[in-house]
Amino acid sequence: MDKIEGYRQIIQEIMTEHSQMKPAYGDIQMKLMFDADRDRYQLLRTGWLSERRVYGALIHIDIEGDKIWIQYDGTEVGVANELLDRGIPREDIVLAYHSPLMRQYDGFAVK
Repeated sequence: MDKIEGYRQIIQEIMTEHSQMKPAYGDIQMKLMFDADRDRYQLLRTGWLSERRVYGALIHIDIEGDKIWIQYDGTEVGVANELLDRGIPREDIVLAYHSPLMRQYDGFAVK
């Protein structure tokens, strides 16, 4: 298996695990969106918390070139930590939610 195909599999496994965690409050569903052709992966929250609409990404990851770009991470543990635990090197992970200027200090890839 080539590197990128391995990354796709790991990302999908991590996101599937998170999708199975039901929020403690509200009527909220977790919805996986995988576009492996374009390497776009999202886990969305949709539903209601009392009278308030809940909708938005919990996790958004893209693969660009040979790097994993974490566009958004709303988890407590941190998707980057889960990727590291599964053997993906720091230099292949970009924390895209950090400004380009600050990425040089976060210990992960700059771009």
